[in-house]
Amino acid sequence: MSAPAAPRPTLSTASPASATLTAAAAASAPATTARRSGLLDWRIRFAILSVIWGFSFLLIKVGTEAFAPFQVALGRVLFGALALLAVLLVRREPLPRGLRTWGHLTVAALLLNTAPFSLFAYAELSIPSSLAGICNATSPLWGMALSLVALSEDRPTRRRFAGLGLGFLGVLTVLGAWNGFSGIDARGTAFALLASLCYPVGWIYVRRTLAGTPGSPVSLTGGQLMVSTLQLALVSAVFTSAPASFPLWPTLSVVALGALGTGLALQMQYGLVTEIGPTTAQMVTYFIPVIATTAGVLVLGEQLHWNTPVGAAVVLLGAALTQTRAAARKPA
Repeated sequence: MSAPAAPRPTLSTASPASATLTAAAAASAPATTARRSGLLDWRIRFAILSVIWGFSFLLIKVGTEAFAPFQVALGRVLFGALALLAVLLVRREPLPRGLRTWGHLTVAALLLNTAPFSLFAYAELSIPSSLAGICNATSPLWGMALSLVALSEDRPTRRRFAGLGLGFLGVLTVLGAWNGFSGIDARGTAFALLASLCYPVGWIYVRRTLAGTPGSPVSLTGGQLMVSTLQLALVSAVFTSAPASFPLWPTLSVVALGALGTGLALQMQYGLVTEIGPTTAQMVTYFIPVIATTAGVLVLGEQLHWNTPVGAAVVLLGAALTQTRAAARKPA
């Protein structure tokens, strides 16, 4: 008897580091079988994951108060890698093998970790963490536009085109285009949008090169974070000087950003993907900017104008529309 067909991985950007993990998990999870993982109900874990990733932008902001952006990104991937390596050690699972696999992981690490994590850290030197979180929500919009070119099986539909246009209209609303983008740092915003673009580019690369690669999703993602750690260690050594001190809150923020937001959260997402499927699990994407905005306003005292939540809602609606697929025709 043949194995059940695996669901086609969706272009999920819920996790800023997990294209490898999500694609592998989707490929290994049967479409008709929900497998419970963990002691907590999946809805509770879904909510925890949303909070962790929503607060990531606040943690980046606090981290940049004491460390250079490259150093914040380095700490993020370092502690994320250590968290996943600890999981592999407990499970006695090996790291990926083969030069070809590690070569592809090197590119994936650059596109999904090294570049976007650095860009977001640089962006938050001059823009609020809430705006960075909203920019992150544009990843599905970039992904839809890119998939039309790079993935021939992703056919455009009127609804998806409408979602693309609506989403970018929401971006213009967030930025206050009618005021000439006054009060918005153009460079920081461009960095955040470019970081969001990196994720779908990386996902498409992973889908073309690493789908079906032997090894667990945690193993592949752990290897990816290890490579990113080496990349950022080299970049930080060249372009930054060693920190003169390690203030408590910025240091704890970077540690939490890596261990929780890039380590524990990826493990939680893998459990959700295998239990409830990638389509439902990726819905966490739409809660991240809401939590990021709330955290920025309540904890950091960032200003919130009417166009920010309204534009964010439009962005999320457009992103949701771009992720829809035409219903499969029933056989006659």
